[in-house]
Amino acid sequence: MDVNEFLARPLVARVATVGPSVRPVWFIWEEGAFWWLTGAYSRLERVIAEDPRMALVVDTCEPATGEVFSVTCRGSAETVALDRARAVRKLSKYLGPVELWPARFSKPLEDPASKMVRFVPDHPPRLQDRSW
Repeated sequence: MDVNEFLARPLVARVATVGPSVRPVWFIWEEGAFWWLTGAYSRLERVIAEDPRMALVVDTCEPATGEVFSVTCRGSAETVALDRARAVRKLSKYLGPVELWPARFSKPLEDPASKMVRFVPDHPPRLQDRSW
């Protein structure tokens, strides 16, 4: 499995910001960056404005098979305008086709306060295989 194939899976990333603060996010990996939604419901935009540095980890642990993969990155984030098409791709990764989404997941796409976080790793992500 390569890093792009791994990051295309519907896995949860954990993002650590200065504070420290750690939060789970659904993400999409595109154009050399991790992207996820944010909005007025979150303090993340203020946190990034104060200090854009963060770390991110995406990992799996399957005790039945012994599969343990991870991607860990450090880098900088910025809050950018909502890219509706990218947001739909991201949500579809986790929820399937739009017509199957619970209504609450469409709300951020219509909310003018919704934005996206663009996190660019300092180095290209590498997939670590720690399977046993």
